Amino acid sequence: MAEGTFDDITERLDQIIAQVRSKDTSLERSLDLFDEAIELGSRAVDMVDSFELSPREVDMLDERESRDGSEDSADSAVKDALTPEATASSDGPSGADSSAEDA
Repeated sequence: MAEGTFDDITERLDQIIAQVRSKDTSLERSLDLFDEAIELGSRAVDMVDSFELSPREVDMLDERESRDGSEDSADSAVKDALTPEATASSDGPSGADSSAEDA
């Protein structure tokens, strides 16, 4: 499978799950799908590990953390920035900041 977005990877993983659960899928095919899923999972982890916030997102996290006085607020802000609503209109992780400011 060619390099894709995180959403492409999760979509393909969902397809693999559906195929493996099908009673019509042979054991050999299931094992091939399992190998593909492992490769896709590794790529997804690499994407998450290399994820960087934009300067604006960093500022928003710092502001929220100082306002709330809690270290957990940064985790919450990242989760807010990565919600499906926030990422639906962006082409990548750094575009999520436009919707996150409403959170």
